[in-house]
Amino acid sequence: MGLAVAPETLDRADASSKLPRLGGMARADGVVIVSERFWAFAGSDGSLREGGMPAAPAFLRRLPLVRGLVRLGASLSPIFRRTGISRSRERWFLAFAVLAPLSLVFIPHAFRLPIGIAVTLGLIGWLLRGRTLYLHGAEHRAIAAAEQRNLRATWSGDVRPSRFSPRCGTNFAGLLLPVAMLGQRFWPLETAAFTPLVVTVLSLAVTMELWQFVQASSRRGVRALLLPGLALQRLTTREPTLDETRVALRAVASVLEREGAIP
Repeated sequence: MGLAVAPETLDRADASSKLPRLGGMARADGVVIVSERFWAFAGSDGSLREGGMPAAPAFLRRLPLVRGLVRLGASLSPIFRRTGISRSRERWFLAFAVLAPLSLVFIPHAFRLPIGIAVTLGLIGWLLRGRTLYLHGAEHRAIAAAEQRNLRATWSGDVRPSRFSPRCGTNFAGLLLPVAMLGQRFWPLETAAFTPLVVTVLSLAVTMELWQFVQASSRRGVRALLLPGLALQRLTTREPTLDETRVALRAVASVLEREGAIP
C-alpha cells in the first residue's frame, strides 16, 4: 500500500534535534499531515499531494479568541481550498455541513431538530466511510513516531507508538460540548434570533483557548480535561495495519522535508 520512504530520510529525521509541531486528519483514502507552513496528503494508492498552509496576519495570531478561530480555519485549509485534496462536490457538502448548524437560527423552530439530525448523520457517515477510522489511528501513530524520534522503527514495525493522541480533534470536541452547553445556559444577554450563532462562535473560540492552555500544561489536574476526548478515541480510531501506518509516515516525511527539518 503506497511507495516506500528512503530509510535514510527517516534516520535523519530521528536524529534531528528539533522538528516542527505536526497535526493531521484522516480520510477514507489516505492521511493528511500538516505543519504551520505545509501540508501533505499521502493516499492509500501510493499518491502524494503537497501544498502550503495559509498565513494569517501576525496580529490575528496573537489576538485572544480570534487566534483560536484563525487556527481552526487554517486546519481545514487542505480540505476547502481549490488546490487542496477534496473534489468540488465534497467541498460543497462539507461547507454545507459546517454552515448548516449556524444557519438554523434563520429556520422555523419546528424544522431545526430534523435538519440538525440529518446534517449530523450525514457528517458522521462521511467521517466513518471506508478505512477512515484505521487511518485516523495511523495518523496519530505517525505523528507520535516523529515526536518520539521513532520514525524508522515505526516504519519497519519494530515499535508501535500509541494510536491515541492528546491533540486529536476528538479531544477538542470533548471540550467543546460542555463549553457550548454552559454558554447556552448562562448567556447573560437577552435572547435574540442571532444568539445561538453568537454562542456557537464564542464557544468555538473559548474552547480553542482552553484546548491550547491544556496542551501547554504539564499539570495532571489540567491534563485530566483531555480524558473524555481520549476515551472517545476508542470509538473514532481503530488499530491500523503497518501499511496504513506507512501511508501516514509518507505524509510526515514530505512535510518534514519541506520544512527543512531533515538535514
